[in-house]
Amino acid sequence: MDRCIVLVDAGYLLGAAASLLAGEPSRSRITVDHAALIQGLRERAESDTERPLLRIYWFDGAPDRVPQPEHRRLRVMPRVTVRLGALTRSDGRWAQKGVDAAMHAELTELARNRACSDVVLVTGDGDLLPGMMAAKEHGVAVHLWAVQAADGDYNQSEDLVAEADERRVLDRAWITKAVRAKDLGGICAPQPVPRPEIAAILSAPLPDSSLAGAAERPSETAEHSPAAESQNGAEERVPAPKGVPTPKDLAALRAPGVQAPQHPASATLRWSSDKGWIERPGGATESTEAAALPTLAQLTSAEQRWADREEDITTVGGDPYEVGQVFARRWMERLTDPSHLQKLSTMYPRVPHRVDGELLRYAARFGLLAHKDDQIDEHDRYAIRAGFWREIDVRTAAEHAPAGE
Repeated sequence: MDRCIVLVDAGYLLGAAASLLAGEPSRSRITVDHAALIQGLRERAESDTERPLLRIYWFDGAPDRVPQPEHRRLRVMPRVTVRLGALTRSDGRWAQKGVDAAMHAELTELARNRACSDVVLVTGDGDLLPGMMAAKEHGVAVHLWAVQAADGDYNQSEDLVAEADERRVLDRAWITKAVRAKDLGGICAPQPVPRPEIAAILSAPLPDSSLAGAAERPSETAEHSPAAESQNGAEERVPAPKGVPTPKDLAALRAPGVQAPQHPASATLRWSSDKGWIERPGGATESTEAAALPTLAQLTSAEQRWADREEDITTVGGDPYEVGQVFARRWMERLTDPSHLQKLSTMYPRVPHRVDGELLRYAARFGLLAHKDDQIDEHDRYAIRAGFWREIDVRTAAEHAPAGE
């Protein structure tokens, strides 16, 4: 078939671009316009091979092979197929597993089935040498592309370079059409602005000690504090002081017959569920008002659900704070009874359990799970809920603003 196919090792392409532009191979140091990058790869491949593009295969690693926001955007682009390997952490460093094997299998299968006449490989790993040789034996021309090395030397396997039919270097001018270094002032997106809402929740004074006695809970549901987790590592879970209530504890304090302790009205309760969407046995149920609040699923039609999915894939970036805002915006826009919004605003800082579980399930779609225990990271949970409350505050403040303001 007189068509070309591009196989991209995203770890190599973006890591080498980060080294070139930011001085180190960490992908967190760069910002990528994926649409522009895919378009650039397509145009260059069709120009070099003089063949129309059949498809671009994007190979990357992801924790537990769960698509990250960038993967979800890429896989709905025309002529793009995303293949994910595992991303594992060892000795404090992330490493891809299975990506090279997947590229090798795809390359040999495409060549064996004569799906194309030319293959473009964007990689530097010598493990693909057998696949490259097999493709050539099936009559496929192999083009090997490199990213310009930061030190001017090769950043590819010498054996790959020697075996390729054609070779091209993607230089700095080409790379910077779609990739920018985050720390090069004026040519990249600004650093995220600190979220005062999150800081307020994390730094707020704890309730009186009597709250802990009224909200005693089993040790297996004890919270772990962000401070202790940051000191001892994410792998070790450290119980938090018992003065930090969980959503179940707060519900118990509002149960009939339980006298809630008095504490300053300005005190913001710090809380976070251990597994926010898992129902635990025991404990008091929510108040009647909280239980009466509709969930987003109940307010969403089939057409809206489809539109939400499209927006999630193409627009929502996956920042925890942004995820909370998007969820809250949809919930408020679809309310049929305005009194529900007023009821919810009186429950701050506690998101009602049914709504909170749905919020965290929604956040999990964006790869915000801490993969050891299928939990969302402690700070991300604060950020998700802070974004949720921020959006609620903006709406309620607008509704109560005097006319003409």
